[in-house]
Amino acid sequence: MEKRIELKDVLDLKVLQKIQDSFAESTGIAAIIVDRDGSPLLEYSNFTEYCLTVRKTKACKDCFHSDAQGGFQASETMSPQVYLCHAGLVDLAVPIFVADQYVGAILAGQVRVEPEIMEILQNDPEINLSDRDLLLRNRHLRELYDETHVSTFNRVKEAATLLYTLANYLTEMAHVNIMQQDLHEKDLRLSEETRLRTEVESALKEADLKALQAQINPHFLFNVLNTIGRLALLEGADRTQEMIYQFSDLMRYNLRRDNAVAETLSSLINYVSNYLSIQKMRLGNRLRYSIDMDPDVADFICPVMTVQPFIENAINYVVEPRSAGGTIELSAKRENDHAVVTIRDDGPGMPETLVRSLLDGTYRPEGRKNTGIGINNVNKRLKYYFGQEYGVQINSTEGVGTEIVIRIPETGTSE
Repeated sequence: MEKRIELKDVLDLKVLQKIQDSFAESTGIAAIIVDRDGSPLLEYSNFTEYCLTVRKTKACKDCFHSDAQGGFQASETMSPQVYLCHAGLVDLAVPIFVADQYVGAILAGQVRVEPEIMEILQNDPEINLSDRDLLLRNRHLRELYDETHVSTFNRVKEAATLLYTLANYLTEMAHVNIMQQDLHEKDLRLSEETRLRTEVESALKEADLKALQAQINPHFLFNVLNTIGRLALLEGADRTQEMIYQFSDLMRYNLRRDNAVAETLSSLINYVSNYLSIQKMRLGNRLRYSIDMDPDVADFICPVMTVQPFIENAINYVVEPRSAGGTIELSAKRENDHAVVTIRDDGPGMPETLVRSLLDGTYRPEGRKNTGIGINNVNKRLKYYFGQEYGVQINSTEGVGTEIVIRIPETGTSE
């Protein structure tokens, strides 16, 4: 649908008022610029006492109707129109078009012309002069009518030509303003897209260079190897073998996706499952977790390492610091045309200020470094791939826990 253009939105009304006043003062002809419905956009210029008085009576509504009709007729013919108003004065209307839309008109006149021309105009069957006859029965209004400016029909037509030239100028100004506004909006959108693309590409390059360090940090690797050694010493080989297989899957996954930017949701959650299983062997009963994935969302495509940073944060800040450990719940469900991935923990929760700083990238940890590629990077990449309406939502209540919600559109499914 074509955008509706309003004259007041594309031209400076103060400048228009000065132009209108100058025209009225130099020609002695009243003038007003109206919108497409005939409603005045400016203050009246050089209006006659007769018209000002009539507009205070019940006939005022007919004045606006007459203005609207004059502008409409001019818009239909796309040329100036000279006509007799309902109150018996000669008026003219010049249409204003912007980008091929009729947006208003310049109305002028409120004069009388040669008697023979007035008689011709009065005999026009389309003109209803019942208001004029009724108004002129009032002695005061009759006196004001007789005092209105007398001009010639040629001068009125010349004024119409002048205003038509002015209207074309206004049209060009308005069209240029619209183009400038559109270009400005496009520049802003392009700048924002370029900025976001640059940030995401920078983050991806940094993540690529620090893949193993950022995604499987040395501290975690040391703990895994230490646990494998103790298990091999204290018990049979079954659990040790299981742990080695899971750890091998983690390493193989990291090497395989070293240059990848996206993966299926099932691959991502399988990686997280191996990670949690190994952490379970290390932390024992202190770690409680569950994973629930709807098969309908298994093939949804999402950026790599979308979930891992939140799981690692839950391990580092919910489970490890507390002697009682903690619980992590991971689910991936279908909701209409989206996959909704939810990570919940029963940790201490976070204040709103910390949530905001995690999402906007201003959070600076003290001591321990963030694991994974970072919550802010995940948030930016989701917006980059799927649009600004996507991203990470964090709901956290201090003393209760934290919930992470990530929505992935169905358009991101594999073929």
